[in-house]
Amino acid sequence: MTFLRCALGEHMDNKMNWDVIVIGGGPAGSTTARYLAEGGAKVLVIDRRDPIGSPLQCGELVPTNEEMRRLCPKVPDIDDLLRTPEHAISRTTSEMHLVPPSGKPLKYKFEGYMLNRVAHDEALVDLAKLKGAEYLVDSRVDSIEGNTVRLRDGRELNAKIIVGAGGHNDPLRRSYWKESSLKIPVKFVLMDGDFGDAVELHFGSMAPGGYAWMFPKKNGANIGVGIQNKFSKDKNINQLSDEFIKKYNGDVTFSGAGSLPMSGTIKSFVKGNYVLVGDSAGMVLPSNGAGITIAMIGGRIAGQVISEHLRDGIPLSEYEKRWNKQMGKVMRNSKRAFFLGSFVLRLPDWMINTLFNRLTKFMVWRFITCRNVFVIF
Repeated sequence: MTFLRCALGEHMDNKMNWDVIVIGGGPAGSTTARYLAEGGAKVLVIDRRDPIGSPLQCGELVPTNEEMRRLCPKVPDIDDLLRTPEHAISRTTSEMHLVPPSGKPLKYKFEGYMLNRVAHDEALVDLAKLKGAEYLVDSRVDSIEGNTVRLRDGRELNAKIIVGAGGHNDPLRRSYWKESSLKIPVKFVLMDGDFGDAVELHFGSMAPGGYAWMFPKKNGANIGVGIQNKFSKDKNINQLSDEFIKKYNGDVTFSGAGSLPMSGTIKSFVKGNYVLVGDSAGMVLPSNGAGITIAMIGGRIAGQVISEHLRDGIPLSEYEKRWNKQMGKVMRNSKRAFFLGSFVLRLPDWMINTLFNRLTKFMVWRFITCRNVFVIF
């Protein structure tokens, strides 16, 4: 048990009531907490992990702030929201390769950061704490009822608003939202070696209905596969990931697995005094799996709206309105692209090879980056 948990545990014995309790301290939860605290709310973040950010469960690639301005043009103040510290950046990249089964890539300019995910998430925690948020780590939520969060150790914590930011298996969503989401299994490794500078996304039978990736890091890479099980008739995720990863040479230093919600955002983020954000609300772009920065966009909106609700009485439904204003078009385009891609990416490899060519290069890129494929804007 860490000193952090002991100190907070002693402190909380005499301070059990909060304005807001946030379940989950990842990018969505910590960003929500940061803006809540900045708005004057008394906020506690509960997370089962210690340290937050571990174990690694994703590909670790995010766009630079400049790239985010191009991808999400209606999101304001990107530089205030995304403050990625230098020590959390493993490598920068300026090129992305979209690779069909033939191995002949379509090459694009893309400005991105390969993260050290634990360092990144710890930096978000530090930023939230700097604003006044408090954290309780290595603690699991047992149940939520009314304004009360019960922990597995028996403690009961009360808050006016409870936020579910615990991912697609978030306990608040499981208890009070019945809407289902498509979950895509992913499996990946960290591998030592030199893998060049370009980010690679691979499409075809090596990743039915999804894609495989190679994201270069400093002295290594994050390499993995995500699939739709319903399109993978002969091989499971373990077999497909093993086959793809074997194409690269290097020592595996870490193996991870998880799943991504790929249906897009759910119908409603708010029920009474309960609010969802990040993966628990489906804030992952279905066409490319991007979730870290998208969750942070949602976290800022949620934190600001909840603060205004507590202070000025504005309805919590304002959260959904602001999300739709900033991210609605991007998410709609991404959902359409995913629907079309689910059809295209189960075609035979030779047909996918045919579709990846100089004439379609522009459309393929708009497809991946959640823009309307047939309209220039």
